[in-house]
Amino acid sequence: MADQPHATTFSRHELARVPDHPGVYLFWDSHGTLLYIGKALSLRKRVGSYFRRRVLATPTIAHMVERLQRIEVRLTASEAEALLIESQLVKQLRPYYNVELRDDKAYPLLKITREPFPRLLVVRRRQADGARYFGPYTDATLMRQAIRFLRRVFPLRTCRSFPKTPCLEYHLGQCLAPCVGYVSADTYDRMVADLAAFLEGHREQLLRDLSRRMRQAARDRRFEEAARVRDQIQALTSIIVATEKSSVAGPLEQLQAALKLPRLPRRIEAFDLSNIFGDFAVGSMVVFIDGQPHKAHSRHFKIKTVEGIDDYGMMREVIHRRYSGSLATELPSPDLILVDGGKGQLAAACGELAGLGLSIPAMGLAKRLEQIFLPQARDPIVLLPTSPVLHLVQHIRDEAHRFAIRFHRQLRAKPVRQSALDEVKGIGPIRKAALLRAFGSAERIRHADARAIARAAQISHSHAESLLAQVRGASATQEESHETNRSSR
Repeated sequence: MADQPHATTFSRHELARVPDHPGVYLFWDSHGTLLYIGKALSLRKRVGSYFRRRVLATPTIAHMVERLQRIEVRLTASEAEALLIESQLVKQLRPYYNVELRDDKAYPLLKITREPFPRLLVVRRRQADGARYFGPYTDATLMRQAIRFLRRVFPLRTCRSFPKTPCLEYHLGQCLAPCVGYVSADTYDRMVADLAAFLEGHREQLLRDLSRRMRQAARDRRFEEAARVRDQIQALTSIIVATEKSSVAGPLEQLQAALKLPRLPRRIEAFDLSNIFGDFAVGSMVVFIDGQPHKAHSRHFKIKTVEGIDDYGMMREVIHRRYSGSLATELPSPDLILVDGGKGQLAAACGELAGLGLSIPAMGLAKRLEQIFLPQARDPIVLLPTSPVLHLVQHIRDEAHRFAIRFHRQLRAKPVRQSALDEVKGIGPIRKAALLRAFGSAERIRHADARAIARAAQISHSHAESLLAQVRGASATQEESHETNRSSR
């Protein structure tokens, strides 16, 4: 069964609630009979137009509206996408009033030719030539917009006969140049099968297949092929996520649809770690409510039970401390947990949650390819760089990262300030504070010259030289001690 956008139903008396969004609408009568399927740039305006007096003057429409009891809408990413889904549904469900589509007439169709290295064409008539036909499509302009998108994602050849050298389409990235053997017949035929699957509506399965192929190509070091498949995934994912929405949705609603969450993720808690080879290890938690940071609930964690380089162990400790003990009762439970990292970090977090007897939706966001990982999903979710969902989770992840880095730097700076300045003779708390205001840290003081130190602390040049020598000596001693402690672990 083809993948279809999620449906939302309204009564004929709820026209104001119909989304102002591109999509497909289905009219049903009181007996459950499907009357009509249409597409629109604005579902609210198009559906509302059927109830205007001028339109009701048409006998056929008046009779249809008289029978209408239930309106079903399915949102899409664009009107061109709605056109493809409308045609598919009409062919599948054959509504009574869709005479023009059901009878085909002379509306344009999409044709995948039957020949070596098939082409994607726009035609007006079906022929008994073994080709595959899709449509018809009532809006030729929208259909041509759709085919431009399809040719970018599935770059089939457009030439009637093979040229001797690659044409302009190849240099524009819209053909793989089978004419000169730049693509094998097997690879090309697989792309044709992918296009047919997309036009038939099997989009989620296609996305899973493409994700597997991308990972395999990367493992086999076929990086150019992996990049091409990645671009296909990004383009197709934008449509799949958009068409799953059940209302005019903001990023939170889109995130709920993309992750198939049981409820709207109003409260999101994000976790990250920061350390240097296991030293000064810290964790952070930031909280977002309704898409906005809620700093009062953010928390830092000094790693206490894990030594050395063990990010998974550190993640387990942070999750345990957040969702047990005082924090578990002090803070409300989130609708979604976001972990900065891929499968490993996510598995560590989910394992600790399971150990605590908790079932909270969780996701991982890996930095390298900005892929979303889910606990039970084999394949990651890949979103377009322009996706509002991706922007939201990136923003939350980056806030958690900045919060962890800030705390980590504070811990690193603290022992340097104590050892390198507090142990220096001839400098009191007032001059120490003046130097830290001027240079920011003991490390910067260490690399300053005596003249700058003399000005900042208002002391003589000779005094500044003596002070600088002590700071450098104290810092070197502290670093040697720290390295010895680390090596002895």
